[in-house]
Amino acid sequence: MNTLKVGDKVPSFSAKDQDGNTVKLSDYNGKKLIVFFYPKANTPGCTAEACNLRDNYSELQAQGHELLGVSADSEKKQANFKNKYDFPFPLLADEDHTVINAFGVWGPKKFMGREYDGIHRMTFVIDEDGVVSKVVEKVKTKDHAAQLL
Repeated sequence: MNTLKVGDKVPSFSAKDQDGNTVKLSDYNGKKLIVFFYPKANTPGCTAEACNLRDNYSELQAQGHELLGVSADSEKKQANFKNKYDFPFPLLADEDHTVINAFGVWGPKKFMGREYDGIHRMTFVIDEDGVVSKVVEKVKTKDHAAQLL
């Protein structure tokens, strides 16, 4: 797993959001961007994390941040997740792992004694120049916005 670190330039990427629109890194040129990766839509931890970011969205925006959620779920699953919880930010359906691999968040995980490959729950704050300014490796799902504000 070759994860992006503070000071790294984020490689250019594009992926479809929950509505099938193409979202590119270049869409956020000159803006601060928070990209949060989560393992699976509509699971308890991912729901807690995304809802916490939703509930603090206006504060994050007030500090000039845009938000993007990313998982390997399909557009349909992302759309259901976004609509169910009324998220004000896009969710990328990165089924081919383009964005996941660009950030280096796919790799071996352990859960209940078994090992498998999956998405590591991590969040990256990217500055106006497309450079990583902060990485949150140990995401507190119920209080994630506080780690970013």
